[in-house]
Amino acid sequence: MNKTIYLYVLPAMADWEPGQAVAELRSGRFFTVADRFQIKTVALTKEPVTTMGGVTIMPDCSIDEVVSDDAALLILPGSDDWQQPQHEAALKLAQRFLSANVRVAAICGAVEAMAKAGMLDRAKHTATSLDYLKMSFPTYHGEAHFQHELACADGHLITAGSTAPVEFAKAILAALQVMSPEALEHWYGFYGQHDEASLMKLFGVLQAARQQ
Repeated sequence: MNKTIYLYVLPAMADWEPGQAVAELRSGRFFTVADRFQIKTVALTKEPVTTMGGVTIMPDCSIDEVVSDDAALLILPGSDDWQQPQHEAALKLAQRFLSANVRVAAICGAVEAMAKAGMLDRAKHTATSLDYLKMSFPTYHGEAHFQHELACADGHLITAGSTAPVEFAKAILAALQVMSPEALEHWYGFYGQHDEASLMKLFGVLQAARQQ
């Protein structure tokens, strides 16, 4: 498995939306397989990027330096800045990844940007609001493929709405197959459903897997 995960960072990025996924993928703390990943932040340039929360990020690389051959995933977080034309470069990168059978995971404003660009017209997907997509983006023609779910995976594409960062992370973890189905179920039980007992069940699954 390729080991690099690229996180696209852009001004006013919604800090929390990719946070759970990135933390789990970087730490591997709940993995039931031996795979490990490195996270690389990528932006239009290597100039500092300030998130919605005021956090300054120094990108590891620019879009021009991304190598899809070593990539396992491209994560596109939400931001109000997505409607700026310069981010078309990121959408082209996403299309390049998908064409190379590399996963792309988009949430919130990133999904809307993909919808506007016509990238969701033939793929199952979800978003924050179907009505908003139809009202705001006349070029969007993917209503027949819209899924009324918190997160959706179709082939190498993962999408989620703005209220579902945990479900977004779950879909990514499932797609990369880094946790057993049982471990992922308990992980989501704890983080997504706030069930305290699920955490202890998760620890039990991890202990059994690591003793094998």
